[in-house]
Amino acid sequence: MPLRVLISDPLSRAAIEIFRSHGIDVDYEPALGANGEKLAAVIGNYEGLAIRSTTKATAEILSRASRLKVVGRAGIGVDNVDIAAATAKGVIVMNTPSGNSVTTAEHAIALMLALARQIPAADASTQAGKWEKNRFMGIEITGKTLGIVGCGNIGSIVAERALGLKMQAIAYDPFLTPERAQTLGVEKVGYEELLARADVITLHTPLTAQTRNILSAKALAQTRKGVRIINCARGGLVDEAALCKALDEGHVAGAALDVYAVEPAIDNPLFGRENVVCTPHLGASTSEAQEKVALQVAEQMADYLTRGAISNAVNFPAISAEEAPRLKPFLALGEKLGLFAGQLARSGAKSLCVTYEGAIAQQKVRAITASVLSGLLEPILDEVNPVSAPIVARERGLVVEELAREAQSDYESLISLVAKTAEGDIKVSGTVFHDGKPRITRVGETSVDAEFARSMIYTENDDRPGFIGRFASVLGEAEINIATFALGRDEPGGRAVALVAIDGALPELALSAIRALPGVRRATTLAF
Repeated sequence: MPLRVLISDPLSRAAIEIFRSHGIDVDYEPALGANGEKLAAVIGNYEGLAIRSTTKATAEILSRASRLKVVGRAGIGVDNVDIAAATAKGVIVMNTPSGNSVTTAEHAIALMLALARQIPAADASTQAGKWEKNRFMGIEITGKTLGIVGCGNIGSIVAERALGLKMQAIAYDPFLTPERAQTLGVEKVGYEELLARADVITLHTPLTAQTRNILSAKALAQTRKGVRIINCARGGLVDEAALCKALDEGHVAGAALDVYAVEPAIDNPLFGRENVVCTPHLGASTSEAQEKVALQVAEQMADYLTRGAISNAVNFPAISAEEAPRLKPFLALGEKLGLFAGQLARSGAKSLCVTYEGAIAQQKVRAITASVLSGLLEPILDEVNPVSAPIVARERGLVVEELAREAQSDYESLISLVAKTAEGDIKVSGTVFHDGKPRITRVGETSVDAEFARSMIYTENDDRPGFIGRFASVLGEAEINIATFALGRDEPGGRAVALVAIDGALPELALSAIRALPGVRRATTLAF
């Protein structure tokens, strides 16, 4: 069955051709995003969903998306997607953070200039036949201090443009490094200092629980008198009631807004004020930006669906198209090693340490660790996947550690994990040979060479003559065929382990018989 993608919002037709060039079928239904019931009725037919801002990918809709693998948002904000619900289902959520960066930054600069010279009000007055030259006294922006809250993709472009206009730029961003600030030519400051120093404040941060109403009544009171506020980022960053009060009191000289707490903003307390400039969420509304985000989201989704490459995902580590083929067998290995440990654990793991050795240690291993966690948690949880596993592990208090080091074995790449449980440590290592097949190389301190199979038996026993014969006899009596038999021991006469691939499931009576064999310390079935 071919891969299918639904485009449920208006999107450049160029996106359709990109999907089709990758062999993906596309249904273009730009009006569907406004009808949640119809979207829920058909979403189960698609592996991909491409949207803009109208479609609401709610938990209810996602619950009906039985085949869905990826949601692609042509734009930056993903607040119209239930990230938690998508993550729980293993659905990758992508956005296009750079596709409209220039366009949005330019709009912020345009609003700042319009506000500084009162251009909208002056335009309305002049076109009404008035000539109120003395009424519209503006300010120069040259030499003024621009306070940038959030200096990421868009904020950094705004800073660059502001410096070109001979402004001074200061920035508040917890993730902005001193080196990056120096490269941009901005001064990194604390939030309170920015509020106190800026002549103009422009917001370029996502809307989160931490940033909601970041310009609150308290924050506005800390700004210098005559400050001007620009918001082209997300509605909800500014306390609109507090801003109205600050405007009425003359503490804030003006504001320019492209986004609002409630959209569409048909009615808003900021409307109708001469010192407020308002636009209807136009930050990304240029023909160039629309084309860019459409092409970008289509390329990203197609690369993921056909090659496993992950870029600009908000709920999973990035994997480039070049890395995906190299990582794919190790992702499978990680999940199987985790599943091995999870099936051996009699209780849930308290902590997990994953060690990467050799060539694999040079790769982006977070995705592999996520796969390990998925396998480890699968035996005790009904629905877990590599996308949701890191969050589930964190919620359960599972401490996860990653280590990377040079090769310390004969293998080019080796993944080892130690899962600490109430009954003791479970240790297992594995690698991928040149045939691309993952295999186990060590259990505990015992070397072994075993491929994974759908049905397997794992035993720990005393290394004594006759065990293999008695073991094989039990399987023969149960009419279970042995596919492969991998053995290992720590020393002659010591502890031995066996990993046996069998055809079909092992009856419980046969498992009990194996456990009753002389010298058997442990026996369990495994499924991969």
